[in-house]
Amino acid sequence: MAVLTQILVVNAGSSSLKLRFLNGADEVTGSADLPPDGDIKAAIEGFGEVHAVGHRIVHGGDEFSGPVLIEGAVRQRLGALTDLAPLHQPKSLAALDAVTEVLPGVPAVACFDTAFHATIPPAAATFALPAQWRERWPLRRFGFHGLSHAYVSRRAADLLGVGSVGPGLRLVSCHLGAGASLAAVRDGRSVDTTMGFTPLDGLVMATRSGSVDPGLVLWLQTHAGIPADELGDALENRSGLVGLAGTPDLREILARAAACDAEAELAREVYLHRLGTSVAAMTAALGGLDALAFTGGVGENSAEIRSRVTARLGFLGVHVDYDRNDTGSGDRDISPPGAPVSVLVISAREDLEIARQVREIIPP
Repeated sequence: MAVLTQILVVNAGSSSLKLRFLNGADEVTGSADLPPDGDIKAAIEGFGEVHAVGHRIVHGGDEFSGPVLIEGAVRQRLGALTDLAPLHQPKSLAALDAVTEVLPGVPAVACFDTAFHATIPPAAATFALPAQWRERWPLRRFGFHGLSHAYVSRRAADLLGVGSVGPGLRLVSCHLGAGASLAAVRDGRSVDTTMGFTPLDGLVMATRSGSVDPGLVLWLQTHAGIPADELGDALENRSGLVGLAGTPDLREILARAAACDAEAELAREVYLHRLGTSVAAMTAALGGLDALAFTGGVGENSAEIRSRVTARLGFLGVHVDYDRNDTGSGDRDISPPGAPVSVLVISAREDLEIARQVREIIPP
């Protein structure tokens, strides 16, 4: 095989397929965002010679705690995990199969959104459910957005000058986008996270509810007669910000709230309440806080969300310099000089984390 320098990163989302082509210096030399029926073959052929492929796979179950070379048996086991993420896993596997058809002889690596959280201790990962259930099924906190949180933890350590994984660094990573989750990271390892058995748990998201009392869901099923599939659709697609304010677009909600729209104000405050209390919970899991990092579409681009949530966290030593928060771009520290907690903005780069994991599995 040729020297491993040119890696194709494949990231299948809900409505698009993102392809990124990285060279040996981790520079993006080609990219394509394709619709579901896009011409994958033409896009890949336009990049040049591909030495290896890295696929973002949403769910690795309790079997895959790190990247793995995709071979026949592995592909079968990935398919068997579809029932754990029925809305996400099929898209990842469809992209995997389509790219493999175009590049049949090129080694490919599965990189999992759940793997980073495999280090969560039993106290945080275990649900207080009947032992028979836990023995029969993999009922645990899996966590998601692990590729993003893993990259943020490495980049934060680099920005703060504390080594490649930040030994001793207590970090809360905030991945805020249409989907959203937090990770409590100590010494570069996840020790807690807000998403659980599925990506529905935790923060308020664009269309997902986040944490809801399971008794409420049972009540709706038993007393209101709402069937399970309708409940699932509502919690996934008609809840969160769209359920509160009629739109999944946080920018629109913030603009409406500034104009004293009561519905938008409530949506903003519910979003911030859950986010602020969850950062505090992650801090408790860490036993303290050294750095808070924002990433994802909202985390990177909404100075208002950053300022409003950090204003609620002053008791933890979290503050922002408002000039730094409102201006600038790229990866940066927006906390005041000498602040006890560093507040960082870090661009989401799952592609770099996937490329790193590919090189870990397939050395040059």
